[in-house]
Amino acid sequence: MDWSDVILLILAVVIFVLYIRLMLKNKRLQQMADEANRLRREATEAERRNRQLKQEMTSNIAHELKTPVSSIRGYLEILLSDKPVDADRRRYFLDRCFRQTLRLSDLIQDVSIINKLEESADLFPRTEVDAVEVAREAVRDLADKAAAAGITIGNNLPPMPLKGNRELLYCIFRNLVENSIAYAGEGVDIVLEIYKESPGYYYIHYYDTGKGVADEYLSRLFDRFVRIDEGRSRQNGGTGLGLSIVKHSVLFHGGEIYAKNRVEGGLEYFFSLKKQ
Repeated sequence: MDWSDVILLILAVVIFVLYIRLMLKNKRLQQMADEANRLRREATEAERRNRQLKQEMTSNIAHELKTPVSSIRGYLEILLSDKPVDADRRRYFLDRCFRQTLRLSDLIQDVSIINKLEESADLFPRTEVDAVEVAREAVRDLADKAAAAGITIGNNLPPMPLKGNRELLYCIFRNLVENSIAYAGEGVDIVLEIYKESPGYYYIHYYDTGKGVADEYLSRLFDRFVRIDEGRSRQNGGTGLGLSIVKHSVLFHGGEIYAKNRVEGGLEYFFSLKKQ
């Protein structure tokens, strides 16, 4: 092999190496472009889903507002009309108006909490708090309602110090108990207990001995404005956001939650709360 052959061989190797490097570079560029396109598609899809959820939320809120507003308007129109209204009926209409305003107030408060949790969760401050004290407060506030339905509440939770938000912890325990009082039936038991503890988490078991729910509804229990029994839900004054707030509040505290029907009867929830 003479020098010309050697030079040609070297040139061929250099060209081959440059070609391979160019192909690899083009491949990396294509991969980067594909990844960028994928991220753009995911961002667009996420934005679309978020927009759809907001539209559904707005539609649901408008639907929920329609009934109480229409009721208040109807009662007030009767009271302000020229037709005479006796004292008992006047009292009844005013009482119904008052109940509907309470429902509106609860709905506005629950919507505000959901929006803050989804869009500005950092607005909820975290402090050192004992979750069992918050649970006792929620049980105490609902004691009269529970007694009226013949329901007993057993709070067997031990001290659970953690860094969290007192308002959201209160929402967890109050909404769970209130949901059982409204839908589990009369004369049932409610129990709160801790079933496990790790260095980072508390694991809490909540259950009632009531009616439970149909299995097909279990996966939707925490969705917004889900009403298993439409008429009964409205009669009990529920906003349809209570269990959704429970789920978001648990997630805020770094935990998870799921629900299932008890074999012995009733509904039970398992959820965790992060200590720090």
